[in-house]
Amino acid sequence: MNDPNLCQHLQAITEVKLSDDHVCEECMKIGATWFHLRTCQSCGVTLCCDQSEHKHMTKHNKATQHPVIASAQPGERWLWCYPDEEFVEY
Repeated sequence: MNDPNLCQHLQAITEVKLSDDHVCEECMKIGATWFHLRTCQSCGVTLCCDQSEHKHMTKHNKATQHPVIASAQPGERWLWCYPDEEFVEY
C-alpha cells in the first residue's frame, strides 16, 4: 500500500496474499465451523474471524505477532492491522 497516511505495517504490504483454501485450518482440525475467513499477510495462513466461536486468526496474531490480515471473503477487499487497529480497503 503506497499511502503515507497508513501505518507502517499496512505500508509494507506490496501484494495482498489470498488463499485458495476456503476453510479455517484450525476449525477443520477440531470439527468446528466458522463465520468468515481471514488470511495472514505475513505467512499466508487462512483462519476464522472474531465472529467465529474460536477466533483462530486473532489467536494466531497473539501467538505470532503477525500484524496484518486480509479478508478472504469473496467480494471483500480490505486489510486490518492488529497493532495499529487500522482498516483500509484496497
